[in-house]
Amino acid sequence: MDQRKAPVYEALQEFRRNRVVPFDVPGHKRGRGNPELVSLLGKQCVELDVNSMKPLDNLCHPISVIKEAEELAAEAFGAAHAFLMVGGTTSAVQTMVLTACKSGEKIILPRNVHRSVINALVVNGATPIYVNPDTDSRLGIALGMKISQVERAIEENPEAKAILVNNPTYYGICSNLKKIVELAHEHGMMVLVDEAHGTHFYFGEDMPLTAMAAGADMSSVSMHKSGGSLTQSSFLLTGPDVSAGYVRQVINLTQTTSASYLLISSLDISRRNLALRGKELFREVMRIANYARTEINKIGGYYAYGKELINGDSVFDFDPTKLTVYTLDIGLAGIEVYDLLRDEYDIQLELGDMGNVLAYISIGDRMREVERLVSALVDVKRRYSKDRSGLFDHEYINPSVVMTPQEAFYAPKEEMIPIRETNGRICTEFVMCYPPGIPILAPGERITQEIIDYILYAKDKGCQLTGPEDERVERLNVIKESTTY
Repeated sequence: MDQRKAPVYEALQEFRRNRVVPFDVPGHKRGRGNPELVSLLGKQCVELDVNSMKPLDNLCHPISVIKEAEELAAEAFGAAHAFLMVGGTTSAVQTMVLTACKSGEKIILPRNVHRSVINALVVNGATPIYVNPDTDSRLGIALGMKISQVERAIEENPEAKAILVNNPTYYGICSNLKKIVELAHEHGMMVLVDEAHGTHFYFGEDMPLTAMAAGADMSSVSMHKSGGSLTQSSFLLTGPDVSAGYVRQVINLTQTTSASYLLISSLDISRRNLALRGKELFREVMRIANYARTEINKIGGYYAYGKELINGDSVFDFDPTKLTVYTLDIGLAGIEVYDLLRDEYDIQLELGDMGNVLAYISIGDRMREVERLVSALVDVKRRYSKDRSGLFDHEYINPSVVMTPQEAFYAPKEEMIPIRETNGRICTEFVMCYPPGIPILAPGERITQEIIDYILYAKDKGCQLTGPEDERVERLNVIKESTTY
């Protein structure tokens, strides 16, 4: 196929030239009814915020330009089929889970998944079989899935329908994806890959193995992260043994029937951009990331980690574009450095957790911004470093799972219990720092004193905690003590 084409974008351009009179939605009528919106977004943008119509196809049942855009994306990513997703990678991940398993069936997955995975389990009632990942003893971050752990989970749960893998993690850690696929397929299980942070793997050089190249059945790709499309736009990729028609039906259970053509066309244009120029673009991304890593490590006190973490198993490979920096040795939690960089230096990072910050390097970055980041980190160390005593030294706590997410979410509950009084109780809701959106607690997990201390510490340090009904995260909903389980 001709990757220079962008059929949805081209159809929108033709639509604008025809000056069609709108007696359909949206009600702003190409912006005429909302001049403030035009002032904010621009006339060209608002004019392309249009409804589905025959010349522009329909995302729920594509037969023309959207279908062609999906075929081009499938070829570019090496997939049998690609679906344009306008509900973010959250929607793509949930589609994978809903496609692979249903109520009462088992799915093997690492516990350090994004909340979207567990949300899907609340909806469909499948039973998670968690593989608790190892953690790096220094960095405190969760690593990938060990092959021995996957083998044990398969042996103990041969009836499981699928294995879900994070590849890469938010921190750039990759598992031995090809071996996991081989093991799963030998036992009749699907492999689903949350590849939200791996778009560039498909287009760069010297990158970790992609899900499609490894033979995975389905993969969710956040094109809006490293691929350059608009926020909330993603791809869902499938292999040759997955029914594309059934996947479309699953998507249409939850995805909007009023898809944004701004999001759809941004996927189309961004796919074209990476297909034509991806190697060159990501070669520069890697150069910038490696330079930043080297310069930050020269400062002292910080540790910008990279491929030296690879151990052939729980860290099978590492994403070289990830610029994650360990901060505890200067006496500051990652979230403290994150806040200082934003408030004092006007630098917005992607992530700050208990011990790390993540600067997301991608195709829009330039060397001069990296120089500014390095200089700011030098100044933060000079002005704010202190003794590290009293700091939490780990980011991930293995949970104790008592009930399935669906059972706990809908069970009788005691509401708004002060968090300090919940030790030993079973949680019915989520608690997580966002980003990265990996639950500290999920429905069906027992609350421990260690988890309580962690949540209180995260609050004290300024982490953005989300999930509970109580917006202050001072109280939690728990299972009623009389409930049997």
